[in-house]
Amino acid sequence: QVQLQESGGASVQSGGSLRLSCQASAYPYSRVCVAWFRQRPGKEHEGVAAIYTGGGRINYADSVKGRFTISEDRATNTVYLQMTSLKPEDTAMYYCAVDRTVYRPTCLEATMSEYAYRGQGTQVTVSS
Repeated sequence: QVQLQESGGASVQSGGSLRLSCQASAYPYSRVCVAWFRQRPGKEHEGVAAIYTGGGRINYADSVKGRFTISEDRATNTVYLQMTSLKPEDTAMYYCAVDRTVYRPTCLEATMSEYAYRGQGTQVTVSS
C-alpha cells in the first residue's frame, strides 16, 4: 500500500509563492505517474500538473503554465509543485496522486479517481 503525504499548503497574498511536497512511502513501480490535482470551492477536481517519474513527460494545465513547476526527487520519492505568481483563483485543496499508468496519452489526462493512490490534501489560500 502506498501512502502519500502532501505538505506545504498555507495562506499567502496574491503574487506570492509556495512549494507543495508530495512524499510517497514507496513507489509501486520504478516509474510512475504523479499528478497534482486541486479542488476549488464548489468545483470538481482538476489536474494541475503531472510528471512521469524518471525524467519522463511533464504536463501542465493551461491555467498554471509559466507559474507552476513540477519536479521530482527520486532519492526521497518526493514530487514538488513550485507555485509562483499565485492568484486568488488558485485557492483550493491540493492533492497528489500516484499510479503506475493511467492508460492515457499523458499522466495529466486522467481524472483523480482514476489514480490508484491519492493523498489527503493540503490547503492553499491566496488572498487579494
